[in-house]
Amino acid sequence: MKNKKQIQAIYDFIISSEKSLKSAKKLLADLIKDNNVDLEKEVELNTNWLHSYESEDSKIVEWVFTGEEMYWVDGEKYPIPANYASKSKMVQWDKLKLTIAPNWKMTYKQIWPIERETTTWLLTKDKWKFQAISNDKTYDLLTAAVTHFDAKIWDNLALIIPKWKQATFAAIDSIIK
Repeated sequence: MKNKKQIQAIYDFIISSEKSLKSAKKLLADLIKDNNVDLEKEVELNTNWLHSYESEDSKIVEWVFTGEEMYWVDGEKYPIPANYASKSKMVQWDKLKLTIAPNWKMTYKQIWPIERETTTWLLTKDKWKFQAISNDKTYDLLTAAVTHFDAKIWDNLALIIPKWKQATFAAIDSIIK
């Protein structure tokens, strides 16, 4: 029966993969312990402090910025105008509010910027997305920010990043000539 050999091969592959995964988890746990990192705190988008309420005729919703979108308490991500995020130099983890007027006009406002730091990076492009690199770290960038600053590949950038939280996105502060 030829299927028996295929079944055995798949089974062996699964067992091998499970062993590799177990080893990788052990290595990661050791690194986390050695570096005193609370991985859940680092990557979790905590939404407990976000609110939604009415003010006069408008509805106000608070969000956390993911680097590309707004994240809300329902666990969903919603679009934000990239030009607003770029020009406002929004940084991943910033808190903002969206005011929705009765005529559906939407107004965005940054209400709690995360503590930040500015560092120097090099602009690159990986297939379709712009990135900033320095040593062994990479940050994704909004295309709207790159075009807003008229940045070119290999330009040196002053980037704004969260000071105390891990991030995958950064905001461009300026181009360093």
